Amino acid sequence: MKNMKKYILVPFLSLLVLFNTGCDDYLDVNNNVDSPDYVEDYIYLSGIIQTYQDIAYDLTYVFLPMTSMWSTTNTYGYASHFYPKNSDTGQLIWRTVYWNQGMNLENMIKQAEEAGHWRLAGIGYAIKAFGWDLLTKIYVDLPLKQAFDSERLHFDYDYQPDIYEAVRAWAYKAIECLEKEDNTLYYSKISANDWIYKGDAAKWKKFAYSVIVLNLASLSNKTDFVSKYADELIEAAGKAMQTSDDDAMVEVAGGSGSVAYAGYNNFWGTQRGNLGTTYFQHDYMVQLMTGTIPKYGADSKRVKQDPIVNSYYRYELLDQQYITDTLVNQTGHYDPRVAVKLSTTDDPQYTSIDNIESVKAYKYYGGNSNTARANPGATVTTPQLYGRIETVKNSTTTLPNDGIGRWLFRDNAPYVLMTAAEIKFCLAEAYWKKGDKASAYQAFKDGVRQDLNFTVKPLYPGSSGVIGGGDKITKAAYSKAADEYYAGPYVEGLGEANLTLSHIMMQKFVALYPFGAIEAWTDQRKYHYDIQYTGDYPKKGDGWDATRLITTKSDDDPTKVFKGFYLGATKDIEFRNVAFNIDNDGSPSYRIRPRYNSEYVWNVEGLSKLSPIPGTEPNYQCSIPWFAYPGEYPAN
Repeated sequence: MKNMKKYILVPFLSLLVLFNTGCDDYLDVNNNVDSPDYVEDYIYLSGIIQTYQDIAYDLTYVFLPMTSMWSTTNTYGYASHFYPKNSDTGQLIWRTVYWNQGMNLENMIKQAEEAGHWRLAGIGYAIKAFGWDLLTKIYVDLPLKQAFDSERLHFDYDYQPDIYEAVRAWAYKAIECLEKEDNTLYYSKISANDWIYKGDAAKWKKFAYSVIVLNLASLSNKTDFVSKYADELIEAAGKAMQTSDDDAMVEVAGGSGSVAYAGYNNFWGTQRGNLGTTYFQHDYMVQLMTGTIPKYGADSKRVKQDPIVNSYYRYELLDQQYITDTLVNQTGHYDPRVAVKLSTTDDPQYTSIDNIESVKAYKYYGGNSNTARANPGATVTTPQLYGRIETVKNSTTTLPNDGIGRWLFRDNAPYVLMTAAEIKFCLAEAYWKKGDKASAYQAFKDGVRQDLNFTVKPLYPGSSGVIGGGDKITKAAYSKAADEYYAGPYVEGLGEANLTLSHIMMQKFVALYPFGAIEAWTDQRKYHYDIQYTGDYPKKGDGWDATRLITTKSDDDPTKVFKGFYLGATKDIEFRNVAFNIDNDGSPSYRIRPRYNSEYVWNVEGLSKLSPIPGTEPNYQCSIPWFAYPGEYPAN
């Protein structure tokens, strides 16, 4: 990959020990003006926030392919729910939280508290809560209590229940600090270093409450969710992000090939060349967003040319679609998010991007599996994420090119951390579990509206007649179609009586594309990938068998949450029937193994003590997280 960061591979905590011993013998670092050991608290903030770009690395290589949001032709293995041995691929978020933010964040919080800089301390605690919530959802059990003990070379692991409580405690501490009277004259010290909210304490409070919502929402399938967690989630959601104006996005100052460092441009932009020939939208995303989920299974064979629908789509469709039925050309049936979130090769010269009827006619294709670009039988190859078949060419080359990209795949697009839309869908799910369908329906509608609003903000229309990149719809055309869609049969016209959990979770899945793939993976895992099993959770012989193929609920099963979704090792499903790696022994992945060059080089003893599957076992990635168990961890 071009312009990827080069790291010296070191244990995530051991350097703290090295830097804290033996210095006084030959150097007093406190008097070294070129490398001081103390800086003012606010100076940490900018660098801490900028490390969030690293999330895009792991989203790209791991979570987007694992969730069937993207397909890929890379060989890392995560798309097939396996992991590359002896590699740090997919473990950059581990490094980000423990090392890049790590002691920088701890020092910022400590110094801010000692100085009574409560706004800065509150921001620090909010960032800490968000990072550790993300960390535990990915890697599950973690060194927590001993994490920053500089006297240690080895670290004991803490289990997820303790980590979840710590996350919420830090979030509440953030709120407490942000509510304290703070008479500090910050001037621009915070606003100039806060690339998310410019020091706005009210929005950081909403951010902290939103972390609490996301943390609790992952527990929604536990047997004690309603009695123990739902009310706290609902209360926090009332104080969390409410509209797309509250969305947490990291400003990116790049936007061209002339910036001082390539890393100033967005990781997904054209200048950095990280997406061009390897990553493509998955056909499951296309099916969801075009209303073309097919009938899968041996009985239908799926291949039927239906003259009623557009000729380019050749499969018999599921009787009920859940996001849209774009192939029905009626007002309110078209979801314009598809023209922004997904890519198409249609209208290459951008001549009709302001004509909504022309935009509605765009055709979309996706890779038919998690590990392929191909779409067998399609007349067009799955396009690049920028909307052309050809290799990506950026704005520094002659036309035709992809310019600076489009939407979130643009050199100066922000990195998205969290949105009001996903908070509303978490709220809808909680109300649904409590049996309050009226409140669930209102939160569901609010979630769709906020995602419609979020989607249009980074929209970057191309120029008419110029093959030079950009989105293939104008903001005016999008907004008109968005209002029609909201008033149509899939949102306001759906009706409370017709709302299902699938509507809530599938709309949330669309809202999380692509920035929120980790949360989407969390949802898939807590519902056990819709695997057909009996008992508390799936296992070999009850969900998958010796062939290493998985039995998935059929789409007509009312308990199946994600309609049309089938893991890549699903039995009897076309394009989804390749067994997972032998080390998985039939199971999908439920966690990512921790960073190789810290844990498997320096902390094997801690890993080996974990249960129910020790971290040193070849199938550790299949160990089910606590949040996905109906109750507590099993004994074995």
